[in-house]
Amino acid sequence: MNSEELVAKEASQVINPETVAATAAETTPTQTTEGTPSAETNEGAAAVQDSEQDTVDVTLSILKTKEEVLARAQEIAASEEGSDRQELDTLKQLFYKYRKAELLAERQAFIEAGGEAEQFMPAIDATEETFKEAMQTIRQRRAEQQAEQERIKQENLKRKLAIIDRIKDMASSPEDANKAYDEFKALQAEWKEIKAVPAENATELWKNYQLYVEQFYDLLKMNSEMREYDFKKNLEAKTRLCELAEKLAEENDVISAFNQLQGLHQEYKEIGPVAKELREEIWTRFKAASTVINKRHQDHFLAIKEKEEENLQKKSALCERVETLDLTGLKSFADWNAKTEEVIAIQAEWKTIGYAPQKMNNTIFERFRSACDKFFQQKTEYFKSVKDELNDNLQKKTALCEQAEALQDSTEWRKTSDALIEMQKQWKTIGAVPHKFSDAIWKRFNTACDKFFEAKNAATADQRNEEKENQAHKEAIIEQLQAILQDTTQNDAVQNVKKLQAEWNEVGHVPFREKDKLFRRYREACDELYKQFGIAAQSRRLNNFKQNLKQNIEGGSTLNREHDRMMRAYEALRSEIQTYENNIGFLTAKSKKGNSLVDEMMRKVEKQKAELSLLAQKIKTVEQEMKAAQ
Repeated sequence: MNSEELVAKEASQVINPETVAATAAETTPTQTTEGTPSAETNEGAAAVQDSEQDTVDVTLSILKTKEEVLARAQEIAASEEGSDRQELDTLKQLFYKYRKAELLAERQAFIEAGGEAEQFMPAIDATEETFKEAMQTIRQRRAEQQAEQERIKQENLKRKLAIIDRIKDMASSPEDANKAYDEFKALQAEWKEIKAVPAENATELWKNYQLYVEQFYDLLKMNSEMREYDFKKNLEAKTRLCELAEKLAEENDVISAFNQLQGLHQEYKEIGPVAKELREEIWTRFKAASTVINKRHQDHFLAIKEKEEENLQKKSALCERVETLDLTGLKSFADWNAKTEEVIAIQAEWKTIGYAPQKMNNTIFERFRSACDKFFQQKTEYFKSVKDELNDNLQKKTALCEQAEALQDSTEWRKTSDALIEMQKQWKTIGAVPHKFSDAIWKRFNTACDKFFEAKNAATADQRNEEKENQAHKEAIIEQLQAILQDTTQNDAVQNVKKLQAEWNEVGHVPFREKDKLFRRYREACDELYKQFGIAAQSRRLNNFKQNLKQNIEGGSTLNREHDRMMRAYEALRSEIQTYENNIGFLTAKSKKGNSLVDEMMRKVEKQKAELSLLAQKIKTVEQEMKAAQ
């Protein structure tokens, strides 16, 4: 292998610094440290992308409001610093994300204040115009900077082409090679000072430069001492670079080590050749050290990629959890609030997971946000439907208030009392109203009713003396009932109780405030009498039932059919008792007929409760027989 071939081989095995710089700026693959200038890898681009991602991460973690985003944009616009495209995209995305959140909040407030969603008009946001101006300033400066960089690259290309032409001329004049050595070294120094050129010209430019540099070296007619000295100095310089590259293996920061290695490769390429017998050896050593750093760099990003894939799986699982939420069973505010807490917990878990792969990061986030938005939209629709129902109830109760107020001054005591009592029944069938109106609407309705009944009481004051006499009469009946408990035989007791109960029913109204208390005393006395003298009668009825049941069983009757019949009777009787008790609560009229109706209904309730108790014992008896038959 001749000198020209060996030098060309060494030139083909080093990194082209212009190619690295140009392609890194365009985020395209850089050249490897081990192959020829035509071999490419994504490592340089990955380093640039990683730096850009760090900037975006900082932006996302610091800028929490629209105002902070605007401040950052104005800061970049006012400064002379370079503006990262990915950061600008992130600023724009964040600004309109926060702006959208503001619009949604304003719209919700407008609706809650009673406005129609279709009539909502957002207020003009002055900060949006300011943000656009700042971004336009940044874009103009970026365009100017890029144009200036392109102009400089074209100028550098012209200068380097001129240097190549001059070295080419020098390499074609063997007789002048030694004389032109100083000029040659100056041209090499000038070449090193010239930086980036257009990416599409970098590789060819470097190949031509190396070709004519090696041709010039081969034509040099220097004395052996100068040539050996030059080779020695080049060997020392390249050995130093090998040592620095080998030491980078101890660097903890993989990215920093990789970036430093690129600088060492640039230096290596600018150093002239060494002695022929050492060229392959020194390059092999430098290449081996570079391989270690490149491997660590590759493994670093491979680990990041694996972690991002793991994060993608976790985030996909969270998306599925939100998407598969069962909302069909949510029938109350409490149900929806409980499910909301679950969604908020999932969102909190999402924030603890790192980035997914770049090509999927936005997609998975949009999927998650869409699922959450769908949940909260359905929640809003439910709350709106409940709100509509509450407002409808408010309208119904307002109508009852107006009707009651129209009757509050009436002197048709009986007719108006019946009408107001019916309204009170209707009131209880209407559901809840919005909480802020609940107390006021009830107070309005109750005030109208009270006004009428107070006027009615004042107009019927003559009845009070009669009511007091009736009270004394009923108190005497209660005392007689209590006396029966102490010294009367069973037969006499039954007759006397019936007589006193009939007498009680014939007594008219008592004062309204004493009515409930007096009836409780009467009912307690009757209950005690029933407990003392009525158990035997109930026991006889139960024994008769058991005997009849036994005969029916022997005759082949079905216990299940009897059990079902009594259960239906039991539920019907219990429902009837509940209806009577609800009706008693509605009767607030003070007329004699009204009190008589209340008394009559209470007597029926007490009688039906006794029947209900006996029926329950019969059912228990049948169930015991069914169990024994099994």
